[in-house]
Amino acid sequence: MNVSEVPQDPRNIKQGDTLKKKMYAVGDDGKYTGVKSAGWEAENAALRQAWNDIDETLAETETKVRAGQLSPIPYFMQKNLMDLSLLARYMGKWQWQVKRHFKPDVFKKLSAGTLDKYARIFNITKEELTRQNPAR
Repeated sequence: MNVSEVPQDPRNIKQGDTLKKKMYAVGDDGKYTGVKSAGWEAENAALRQAWNDIDETLAETETKVRAGQLSPIPYFMQKNLMDLSLLARYMGKWQWQVKRHFKPDVFKKLSAGTLDKYARIFNITKEELTRQNPAR
């Protein structure tokens, strides 16, 4: 792709006057160069749909946390775009152990050290992790 062919559909990738994506294309001199791009329509539509799906799943999980059906761990796991396997690796635990922490009764009994480790992984405070309404 040449520099002049880099997509510039500003509907989603653009944030204010700043372009958020860098693509590489062949310049006039025949060498690859970085070019700012606002994306293209198909890519932006796919990204919008993916983020809408993530937001919907996150809202469902938040409702279950508020209702006391789940601990806050799955909410923050999803918010950080993690899956069970990745979170278990970061925690240094088996997946089944982390999945047990999804249960509110088990979560309430977690040690301060375990809660601190989850909070560090999610880049939040322990207080944010332990409150009943995680989205606040």
